[in-house]
Amino acid sequence: MATSPAFIRLLTALILLCPAFAKAQLSQPVKYHHLFTAGIASGLMGGLYDGFYPVDSLKTKGDFGLGAPDKLDGELLMLNGKVYQTQYTGKTFEVKDHHHLLPFCMVNFFRAAKVIHVPDSLNKTAFYHYLDSLMPNMNGMYAIHIKGKFRYIKTRAFPPVDKQPYPQLAGMLNLQHFFEFSNANGDLVGYRLPAYMDNTNISGYHFHYLSGQKDAGGHIVDLVTSDITIEISPLNSYTVAVPDNPAFNHFDFKKDRQEDIKSVERGAIK
Repeated sequence: MATSPAFIRLLTALILLCPAFAKAQLSQPVKYHHLFTAGIASGLMGGLYDGFYPVDSLKTKGDFGLGAPDKLDGELLMLNGKVYQTQYTGKTFEVKDHHHLLPFCMVNFFRAAKVIHVPDSLNKTAFYHYLDSLMPNMNGMYAIHIKGKFRYIKTRAFPPVDKQPYPQLAGMLNLQHFFEFSNANGDLVGYRLPAYMDNTNISGYHFHYLSGQKDAGGHIVDLVTSDITIEISPLNSYTVAVPDNPAFNHFDFKKDRQEDIKSVERGAIK
């Protein structure tokens, strides 16, 4: 049966429109100032280590952030759209498996609203006090990028779990591995989140480190700055994606885990 000229014109128009539609989808405005979280922080503290959220999906939600790998195999960081993992051995590498699943992570598209150069040497306490002076809204959400030189950095990473039931994270503090760096150069990726986000996320300061050579990293335990640049991106909204599996569905979220969270953040047994 012959095809009518009208049908051919319609088909041609649809074919021509497909690339334009795809381009329009790709050119959607980036949603800055929004925090996306996969998983629940207090769930991670309580042993929800099985990954559920894929890396490739995470990259559609942000280009900057931090989290935990599947089975708690070290520490995770996202910088400039690339995801890096630091294992308990210290081995650090880019995660190129886009199907790799994560149990907890928080990301945003980073755009600095404030940039400050700090050539002074500050220990961790003084450094956090200085950051507080730059972010006076105690109930605000902030993504923070620190780049430059550090006199001293101490990080940690947890070994992977392999047997269920998984232990609580605070009960694994004696298994964490520490790494120390002097005259280090690299990036800190982190957040300062308000108290009302505790348990869903982690309130206060939370930073992960990536060396300039991209071959070392981990969760920040201690530091002394040398010559750094601070970039701050304020956030004004957030969403949370939760898993749908038996472990999550039957997890007891009524238990207060704030002390556990503080101990894990400090890397110190309470």
